[in-house]
Amino acid sequence: MLRPLRRLPRPLRRAAATATGPGRRLLLSTPIFYANGPPHIGHLYSALLADALHRHRGLRRAGPGRLSTGTDEHGLKIQQAAAAAGTSPPELCERVSGLFHRALTQAAVSFTDFTRTSEPRHQRAVRHFWGALRDGGALYKGSYEGWYCTAEECFLPESQLAERPDARGRACKVSLETGHQVHWTKEENYMFRLSAFRDPLRKWLRDNPRAISPEPFYQRALRWLEEDLPDLSVSRERSRLQWGIPVPSDPTQTIYVWVDALVNYLSVVGYPETHGEWWPAAHHVVGKDILKFHAVYWPALLMAAGLAPPERIFVHSHWTVRGQKMSKSLGNVIDPAACIGEYTVDGFRYFLLRQGVPERDCDYYDEKVVKLVNSELADALGGLLNRSTALSINPSNTYPCFSESCFPKILDYRGTKAMGRASAEDYEFVASVASLPLQVASYFEGFQIYKALECIALCVRQTNSFFQRHKPWKLNRKDPAEKLWLDTIIHVTLECLRVYGTLLQPVIPHTADKLLSRLAVEPEERGLSGLTFLPRYDGKPCPFEGRQLGPDTGVLFHRLEKSGQHQIETKKL
Repeated sequence: MLRPLRRLPRPLRRAAATATGPGRRLLLSTPIFYANGPPHIGHLYSALLADALHRHRGLRRAGPGRLSTGTDEHGLKIQQAAAAAGTSPPELCERVSGLFHRALTQAAVSFTDFTRTSEPRHQRAVRHFWGALRDGGALYKGSYEGWYCTAEECFLPESQLAERPDARGRACKVSLETGHQVHWTKEENYMFRLSAFRDPLRKWLRDNPRAISPEPFYQRALRWLEEDLPDLSVSRERSRLQWGIPVPSDPTQTIYVWVDALVNYLSVVGYPETHGEWWPAAHHVVGKDILKFHAVYWPALLMAAGLAPPERIFVHSHWTVRGQKMSKSLGNVIDPAACIGEYTVDGFRYFLLRQGVPERDCDYYDEKVVKLVNSELADALGGLLNRSTALSINPSNTYPCFSESCFPKILDYRGTKAMGRASAEDYEFVASVASLPLQVASYFEGFQIYKALECIALCVRQTNSFFQRHKPWKLNRKDPAEKLWLDTIIHVTLECLRVYGTLLQPVIPHTADKLLSRLAVEPEERGLSGLTFLPRYDGKPCPFEGRQLGPDTGVLFHRLEKSGQHQIETKKL
């Protein structure tokens, strides 16, 4: 039963949230995580990426911000998981949602909103959104048949299927990408006129080349829009799927779980009444496996409801374990809580954000975590703080004075011979640290947090080399000329540590706080917008010079022991 096409696509309602510049609002979001099983490190990685972006923006004082996350609690997969566990869907979701809330809290994810799709406020938003689609003529009822993948909660075309033997050796159809089994399904459903939005979607992407990052995923979305874009089934027969939101005015149908889930990005900001204060100033962080839902279906649904697509979609790849895909059947699903217990909150946050490369899958194994964290946090960063604040070379426990005669300013350090006591290598190193805040900001903006951390780690190594090169422990503090140079070495080193501590706050908040407190950097002095480095080199006053250092609270980051475990598996529900 087809309904005539009416007013498609609709003009988009843009709100005040589209304002740019300092002071504007921004919603950052993770996907809402499917509540059919406990969290693993892939979920945590999504959340940490969004958290680091949210914290970095807050430190820039860029304007009001929110970080939303939560759990997706409807659908056939949850209905089946509850039945298999001998419980009801609400009880399963209550338990699993609690696991996600605890895991994200334990990992210091600074979320402001935790949405559960079983909440009345969300269900009300979904019903209103459905009404907007219906009233705009974007829906019609018709028969639909095809291969349905319960694990992915979507129909798959023949081109995305393969034939493989099941556990009993019988041939069966599976998803080419995930290997999940599919079943032929024929139903009378509500259909969304996705095909009508092909050109508007292409125009949106071509007009907004930064809408999807990194670039390979942007290109992938454009390629999808060059292919056939069939209309989308957006409901299921209620006789098959009871655990979900009923279609308004049609109790025989349940709203498709992905339509339900995607609306969380609107319900969290008060849709349908107050969302205009935030939407469409939204940046979604998603895994590559759900890119199509966010880069094609979600923008089209929004357009059909008269709303603008989100500003940006940041996409990341997956984590493998010792070269194998994580799966329950292999017993290699990594439990974030166990990892945090083993490697500390900041240690594990640092590992995932330092090693995770959005463009490609990354491999996890315990030895890699221990080696990286010990090398870069315990030894390089912690060792540098310990050496430069040791009472043996800094007996006054202060931020010592910088000597311009020992380290005079030069306009071009390249090819310049040593001046004062500083070497040409020192000038090169200081220039690297001076450029670091802008570099880091650029990498955060481009969703390349791992590159920002790479640059910081390189500068930390250069600072250790500077300290080692000049051997301040061998200088005689009683000699006035030696004391000037000794104090200058320590001053430069502490200035570097202050910059690193400030820049690392979005990634390792507890360790960064400990480092900055040791340097007596006050909370109001820890922002990124006013971050300066070595102002005395430029002839400007340094507010820290002569300041008493903070209390010594011991080792900055304790070295990790080599894990006796080779894999940390998620416990069963």
